[in-house]
Amino acid sequence: MDNFTFRNTTKIIFGKDTESQVGSETARYGNKILLHYGSGSIKKYELYDRILKSLKDAGLEIIELGGVQPNPRLGLVKEGIDLCRREKIDFILAVGGGSAIDSAKAIAVGVPYNGDVWDFFTGKASVEKVIPVGVILTIAAAGSESSGNSVITNEEGLYKRAVGSDILRPRFAILNPEITYTLPPNQTTCGVSDIMAHIMERYFTTVKEVDLTDRLCEATLKTVINNALIVLEEPKNYAARAEIMWAGTIAHNDLLSTGRIGDWASHQIEHELSGIYDVPHGAGLSTIFPAWMKYVYKKDPEKFAQFAVRVWNVEPDFRDVEKTALEGIKRLKDFYKEIGLPVTLKEMNIPYDRLEEMAEKCTEEGPRGNFVKLNKNDVLEILMMAR
Repeated sequence: MDNFTFRNTTKIIFGKDTESQVGSETARYGNKILLHYGSGSIKKYELYDRILKSLKDAGLEIIELGGVQPNPRLGLVKEGIDLCRREKIDFILAVGGGSAIDSAKAIAVGVPYNGDVWDFFTGKASVEKVIPVGVILTIAAAGSESSGNSVITNEEGLYKRAVGSDILRPRFAILNPEITYTLPPNQTTCGVSDIMAHIMERYFTTVKEVDLTDRLCEATLKTVINNALIVLEEPKNYAARAEIMWAGTIAHNDLLSTGRIGDWASHQIEHELSGIYDVPHGAGLSTIFPAWMKYVYKKDPEKFAQFAVRVWNVEPDFRDVEKTALEGIKRLKDFYKEIGLPVTLKEMNIPYDRLEEMAEKCTEEGPRGNFVKLNKNDVLEILMMAR
């Protein structure tokens, strides 16, 4: 196990009707807030009215900025920065999933900065100051509600890049599983894929003797897998929704990272896919992750065999550890298919003419991944395997 420092300052408020507390929680940070959200579905299901009532009851002044898209855009972030400066905003409240939260974080880091906010996503600037952010989560997926990361797509060049800092963690996150009852099945399953990917990025590590966090990763994966099947049959099963929502937070709040080094190549490859073609992040991951596994598993077949046995209940073949490892990868792929996710680029109607461009952009700043260092040709091979 490697040395580590673990700190997560996000206050989690979990359970039924907890969105009613948003006014009192937000009022701790100022009087004028930016309410940041997506396409307006929060109005359709009356969540918007409940939030507005709580904020107004707390005496807060509200400025709104909707229109966040999946794979959130830099253009809206810059609009939000200008709006916050003009209106002298004290606090940003993101209502939505990872896209709204990541957009809010990018605005938060850009407001006090004199340069171009994209500097943070290209490594030209370090995060030193932000305006505070809070969250009402509407989909279990990205884990952005208590992470220090933000991922944004720059329309110029179609680059999808991330920035990370502890001070980007939201001050609070309100998680009411009931809010996820009305999600379409494909959004639920894409969220499940994102959660699982966050766990697997951490699980496949070259660091030895990490049994505790191995077991935590495995338990969280099994929880998500089992409950995903339940919610697809029973969309309003509170217990199953709650398990998935809390797993989504645990998957990306860095607890599962303690003492180990994650990989993250699959995410970085997928960012090129969704940056160019705007596919749902979870669907891109269900396509890329099995291909990455098939490409790298020989680095440590015993680890992949452990994954197969402990997560997928594969009967171990003591004479052929590779066979056990490959069966685990197959069962992951079969699970994605079972819940309606794509496992090939063809299923998403992705043409093959830009695969080399994606591989080039992915590795512009050097090799990707830690489990196995991947150069341009490696990334291209993985994309070809995902066809």
